[in-house]
Amino acid sequence: MFKTAEELVQKAEREGIKISEVMIRQEMKVHDRSREDIYNQMERNLDVMERAVNRGITESVRSVSGLTGGDGKKLHEYMMLNDTLSGNLTMDAVAKAMSTNEVNAAMGTICATPTAGAAGVVPGTLFAVKEKLNPTRDEMIRYLFVSGAFGFITANNASISGAAGGCQAEVGSATGMAAAAIVEMAGGTPRQSSQAMAMALKNMLGLVCDPVAGLVEVPCVKRNAFGASHALVAADLALAGIESRIPCDEVIDAMYRIGENMPTALKETGDGGLAATPTGNRYKQEIFGAGK
Repeated sequence: MFKTAEELVQKAEREGIKISEVMIRQEMKVHDRSREDIYNQMERNLDVMERAVNRGITESVRSVSGLTGGDGKKLHEYMMLNDTLSGNLTMDAVAKAMSTNEVNAAMGTICATPTAGAAGVVPGTLFAVKEKLNPTRDEMIRYLFVSGAFGFITANNASISGAAGGCQAEVGSATGMAAAAIVEMAGGTPRQSSQAMAMALKNMLGLVCDPVAGLVEVPCVKRNAFGASHALVAADLALAGIESRIPCDEVIDAMYRIGENMPTALKETGDGGLAATPTGNRYKQEIFGAGK
């Protein structure tokens, strides 16, 4: 069993295995299920993610509120027709992350990674990196196990809830999870995955949860977009041999402490931040009525 990022890395290094394998074995032990059962369940998660990504970039999905929808498809089409400033890999990840969250806002089926509000970062990066690295199906499934390993650590040592820790705990955690998984898929070491997680999460510390009208749409969809881009940058930094001066576990602990000190108005209540702007309040009244 591992409880911290350092324990996870040391276990992988000691046994000469990948982080994904450590996670698979832990899931087998904790749930008393066979490797085949654990693996097949994760493959089903992958299927759900793939369908959500494909729907979002090919259909103009719209939420019931009308606040979000169609931007993932719009960005994907822009990327296909233009030499993008940020590069097509990054824009592909961003488009697919947005698409997933737009499907969620439109009441479609997604896989929470680690939450519904942060469900775009992991699949967005996975299906973008797929176009560059050409992974096997097994490697794609293992990508999700790496993400799950770091999500497990974060959930048990800090929080993955916007209501408890702000958006740093949701999109921030998802960004770190994706960064770590990208590193393993790209051939990096377990310690480099941990470094990627640390650097990605550091960049998200203090991010508040301020959903307009209390809905998981604005700014959530676009925060997933930027989370995907940050995950790619963090992965490249780690693969280059760059390390976080603050260890991964200490970054996670810092996120927890920041969340504890964050005002309630900035933790998913819809009472502060962007939700409290004149435009945010206008959207709330238009959607729910003047007395809300």
